[in-house]
Amino acid sequence: MNATAILHDLGQSIWLDNITRDLLNSGTLKRYIDDLSVTGLTSNPTIFERALNDGAAYDDAIGDGVRAGRTGEGLFFDLAIDDLTRAADLFRQIHQRTNRVDGWVSLEVSPLLAHDTASTLRAAKELFARADRPNLHIKIPGTKEGLPAIEEATFAGIPVNVTLLFSRAHYLAAADAWLRGVERRIEAGLDPDIRSVASVFVSRWDVAAAPHVPATVKNQLGTAVAGQIYAAVRALHASPRWQRVQNAGARPQRVLWASTGTKDPDVSDILYVKALASPYTVNTMPEKTLLAFAEHGEVGPPLAVDGLDAETVIARHVDADIDMDALAARLQDDGAQAFEKSWNALLAGLARKAADIAASS
Repeated sequence: MNATAILHDLGQSIWLDNITRDLLNSGTLKRYIDDLSVTGLTSNPTIFERALNDGAAYDDAIGDGVRAGRTGEGLFFDLAIDDLTRAADLFRQIHQRTNRVDGWVSLEVSPLLAHDTASTLRAAKELFARADRPNLHIKIPGTKEGLPAIEEATFAGIPVNVTLLFSRAHYLAAADAWLRGVERRIEAGLDPDIRSVASVFVSRWDVAAAPHVPATVKNQLGTAVAGQIYAAVRALHASPRWQRVQNAGARPQRVLWASTGTKDPDVSDILYVKALASPYTVNTMPEKTLLAFAEHGEVGPPLAVDGLDAETVIARHVDADIDMDALAARLQDDGAQAFEKSWNALLAGLARKAADIAASS
């Protein structure tokens, strides 16, 4: 049994943090499902920027869109929804077999809306309706303005992948927004079983802290924060508030470990996968990390319910003058800006391709 199968049997879902048309057309995604226990996938603006601007896989579809009068964001979402509905269909059997726990794909609203509640909610409703797949999460950032949209989207029955979470406070705010939506559905006599994941970005903590901490604690902060959040997840699931909504028919919001590719070439390329093995969670892995784990991965003891020695590790970073709250806020802002930059580059590249195709027609 390979390492990915062992991790799956531990109870952690392995999702692929990638989507391209070549991945679909070549049968590679299907092979990952069959051979590497991949049970879902995530996407983001950076992934789509690379997919659209590298190679010619989308050129025919772009040409069809141009001839139909499609441009800009409208054209992009046509392409993205086509990819993600195909992927969703590949995962549909898993989705049904696990009673909707697994088999999900994710599509993000425009990152230009990260600080616009009303437009985020409107876009979430439109994209979910257009895709018309029960196993599609709409990704909404856990920013201050995104939180009300998460609540409203949940109340509207839209499965949400809350993205750009970095700290325990970020996670708790996102979980609270989702729970409010679920509680409102119960009060309204609606089905409370609206699935969600909370995406916690891990490795970016270590990249940000590396220049400021001694070598003895490098590459430990990301997993420590994840451990702290995991303890908060388990505490929430044991709370009377959660138990009341569960008794009414709700299912837990799962935590998803994101940004789990190792950035430091001097440490193991499976560092975060091994450290964050934990039942009823998701690890969405970059393709390179997935293949590395399948080749030489090993699964150790699952992440402790109390987060292991997270507080001790975090205290060492505080002693090194790391302001955890300020850094979490900066990481979330930087993440939103990075996705916005990728989005603008994506649309610019798409416009160039569209113009070239129109000129050659």
